[in-house]
Amino acid sequence: MKILVVHGPNLNLLGKREPDVYGRVTIEQINSELEKIAREKKVSVEFFQSNHEGEIVDKIGQMKRKYQALVINPAAYTHTSVAIRDAISAVGIPAVEVHLSNIYAREDFRHHSLIAPVAKGQISGFGIQSYKLGLLAAIEAARERETG
Repeated sequence: MKILVVHGPNLNLLGKREPDVYGRVTIEQINSELEKIAREKKVSVEFFQSNHEGEIVDKIGQMKRKYQALVINPAAYTHTSVAIRDAISAVGIPAVEVHLSNIYAREDFRHHSLIAPVAKGQISGFGIQSYKLGLLAAIEAARERETG
């Protein structure tokens, strides 16, 4: 089983960007922790980060034959990207939306996710734990799908 983890815009700046909101964890630390979980669960995980909506859409569009689930932090695109939402819907692979911060405890414009309706679920507000829980949920969703 192979899981794709997509980090959206500005997540390459984690650890430096607004540490009071996102903490001091870096994208490299997140990826390292997810690799540990993947090894324990005997699955493969691949990481992709982009600040460009079209690149994220393209990567999701290529998932169908390569991956069994998606963990995605769409970051700011959570609230604006119909294209990412449609790509997730089109591939029909279980997706788990994750956020380091609690988007519902922040600015009003962050309270609506275009991604949530096409995701298996959403985990937010737990820092790096959001990603870890998201990966575990994605693995379980993919296994459920395999067994029917």
